[in-house]
Amino acid sequence: MRRRTPPPPSPLPQREGIDPVRVRLPGEGPWATVREHLVERLGAARAPVVDAMLAAGRIVGADGRAVTADTAYAPGTFVWYHRELPPETPVPFPLEVVYRDEHLVVADKPHFLATTPRGSHVVETALARLRRELGLPALGAAHRLDRLTAGLVLFVVRPEDRGAYQTLFRDRRVRKVYEAIAPYDPALVLPRTVRSRIVKERGVLAAYEVAGEPNAVSRVELVEHGARGLGRYRLLPATGQTHQLRVHMNALGVPILGDPLYPEVADPVPAGDFRRPLQLLARELEFTDPVTGRHHLLRSGRVLDAWAAYDRWAAGPRPPDARRRPGAVQ
Repeated sequence: MRRRTPPPPSPLPQREGIDPVRVRLPGEGPWATVREHLVERLGAARAPVVDAMLAAGRIVGADGRAVTADTAYAPGTFVWYHRELPPETPVPFPLEVVYRDEHLVVADKPHFLATTPRGSHVVETALARLRRELGLPALGAAHRLDRLTAGLVLFVVRPEDRGAYQTLFRDRRVRKVYEAIAPYDPALVLPRTVRSRIVKERGVLAAYEVAGEPNAVSRVELVEHGARGLGRYRLLPATGQTHQLRVHMNALGVPILGDPLYPEVADPVPAGDFRRPLQLLARELEFTDPVTGRHHLLRSGRVLDAWAAYDRWAAGPRPPDARRRPGAVQ
């Protein structure tokens, strides 16, 4: 089997922790110039943008030299450029590092901060922040946590190690423990293991359960219940379907507080509205390091406000989503 030749390194540095876009020019095509291909690739409406970038020298080849409007098309070569990104509303909550060595960075992510660049969340992501703040441009994510969920996320320092850590999650060799605040139902018998088949369609916000072979398994435990008819739950997912814990808690009749999708999809909130964050926290990660063999048990130091300070969570204009407390690492 013929090995694919890796692309050359980018001649452009990252910008705000974001890699430049790399475009490989197809091996065959009718284009006489690089410009013609980029206009066709990006759409005719983007032609003025392409022309402006070429005029400013913002599209470059592998040698770092600017591509011009007349640069001849060279099949199989690469060009790079930085996208012009729209302004993003800063997420005003800290991103704490709870563990770091030469292979790993484990961060305690706040609510509302996306893990990796996607859609309208690019610069304001945990990955971009950590690359900038730690000076680790090659840092990559081993897995993802929903933007609305707080808690522990594992990042890999060296690209050559990334596959080993991603395999940990793929093969379910990471023990994950979540915490959630949801209504307390005295008639709900817990602990129990919930098994169902969950489907998440592209372009549809909410996932849903269907009949068929289960692909999602979660253990749900009640830790305690208190005032306001609320319970604090311990959730242990054995699988990793999108929105799995949120779907399962809703199916049990105790949807997680602050959930904008379950049981009903709520209207979108304006950018910068950080009220009533989803009360779901990735509390623990436990695993054996596939590179060093070291055993890790890491804990988030966050406190979910709906349990600790319900009034602030419910009524505050921009409350902290989950406050820090000491003793985050074990």
